[in-house]
Amino acid sequence: MQQDLVHAIKSNPKYHELISKRSRLAWILAIIMLVIYYGFVMIIAFNKQFLAQPLWEGATTTIGIPIGVGVILSAFVLTGIYVIRANSEFDRLTNEIKEEVL
Repeated sequence: MQQDLVHAIKSNPKYHELISKRSRLAWILAIIMLVIYYGFVMIIAFNKQFLAQPLWEGATTTIGIPIGVGVILSAFVLTGIYVIRANSEFDRLTNEIKEEVL
């Protein structure tokens, strides 16, 4: 019984669509996050003076602080994008697969 269910799910075209869409989104978001993070690290490594500039004349806060916060916030935004897609499109596909198989 269990093997039949697994085979029915894996042979469903919507299952392959789900896997493909989910993997593609995950890779795209991971690459975006890596570019953001390693871009920030490269700026730290090769252009410290840029990040050390004050936000305005006489300010103690440097431009690196909001950029660093932006790196952290981008992780939350990208996670939110994934959650929104997972809760809408991926859950819909999952429910369609369950309805067809069961």
